[in-house]
Amino acid sequence: MENLIVLVNKLQRACTALGDHGEESALPTLWDALPSIAVVGGQSSGKSSVLESIVGKDFLPRGSGIVTRRPLVLQLHRIDEGREYAEFMHVPRKRFTDFAAVRKEIADETDRETGRSKQISSVPIYLSIYSPYVVNLTLIDLPGLTKVAVEGQSDSIVQDIENMVRAYIEKPNCIILAISPANQDLATSDAIKISREVDPKGDRTFGVLTKIDLMDKGTDAVEILEGRAFKLQFPWVGVVNRSQADINKNTDMIAARRREREYFANTPEYKHLAHRMGSEHLGKMLSKHLEQVIKSRIPGLQSLINKTIIELETELSRLGKPVATDAGGKLYMSMEICRAFDGIFKEHLDGIRPGGDKIYNVFDNQLPAALKRLQFDKQLSMENVRKLITEADGYQPHLIAPEQGYRRLIESSLITIKGPAEAAVDAVHAILKELVHKSINETMASP
Repeated sequence: MENLIVLVNKLQRACTALGDHGEESALPTLWDALPSIAVVGGQSSGKSSVLESIVGKDFLPRGSGIVTRRPLVLQLHRIDEGREYAEFMHVPRKRFTDFAAVRKEIADETDRETGRSKQISSVPIYLSIYSPYVVNLTLIDLPGLTKVAVEGQSDSIVQDIENMVRAYIEKPNCIILAISPANQDLATSDAIKISREVDPKGDRTFGVLTKIDLMDKGTDAVEILEGRAFKLQFPWVGVVNRSQADINKNTDMIAARRREREYFANTPEYKHLAHRMGSEHLGKMLSKHLEQVIKSRIPGLQSLINKTIIELETELSRLGKPVATDAGGKLYMSMEICRAFDGIFKEHLDGIRPGGDKIYNVFDNQLPAALKRLQFDKQLSMENVRKLITEADGYQPHLIAPEQGYRRLIESSLITIKGPAEAAVDAVHAILKELVHKSINETMASP
């Protein structure tokens, strides 16, 4: 079953390489069909801390305002043994063993796409982390929902982020991981609000409650965690992330996980829920659920992929043979195409293929018929000839008719013939263009 997540990871990478990444895409149907887990939350909801806790590493950029400005497709791969490392899709064959460098690369790659502005981009960053301490899982970290634009951002940034988040979570195969802080009213949670709109029954929403340890004294989150305050189809999971002081001191993530377990086990209000609390439980639960969803979608995925393959093979067949990559190969192929075109075009003109007979029809029927309709009898009548010669040479008698008169007579006849002649040329030109197009299509269609 674990291989199913790895397979979907590869399909998602292929989709991204083809320009299909969930929003405006070339092949949206394939991306839509792939199950995924989108992480949704407002700014400062603890979203980044949850992800780092699941991974067990500090690797995400931090700061004020909108830090996540591009979707981050985080693919976790469990390995049996060996050193932990990370790889980016945009930096092939480079392994990152220093996770501070991973954080910097995420920030740098975001700036490369957005130009060091505070704007957002829908083009995802692909990050794979290989570790013995993770579960096989894919999470899509989306920009945090916000209510106000900060300096350097366009007024539309609030709506732009919401539109991007919706583009992912509206898809029926998307599992929503809604992150909400416990020290704020759940009714005002950005994650719950948008999740409820796209998944009103909560069939594909997992609720995660952060900052439980920061709640006012005398209050607790039991009603939420037991599903009485806001019911979802799946149990709520509470997590206790590292504090800002812990982050500043670079507190070890393993120690932070141990403290999280101890918090739920030793806090009276949460003892009965401790078995399903914490980031470790969250990661395992999501991995198991993702595997089940992928398994249920396999028949549909196979059908869709087979259908897409047939469509692409048909398109490739229509496009013809592959083009050579080297200059010599390209020249040879061009010459072969020209030779084939020349032969086919000649066959049309010679009558072996249909179309060339239309040219003969122009000269054998159309042009002679047009010439017969001209009034040459009137133009070459004795009276008209005498008039043209007299006007050219006056009334002086000559044994031989003057040259100027003949010239005028011939010019007037040529002017009369010009119309039918031009019509014949236009007709032949149109036929030749039609034959060229037919020859090109037949050349490209030939094996």
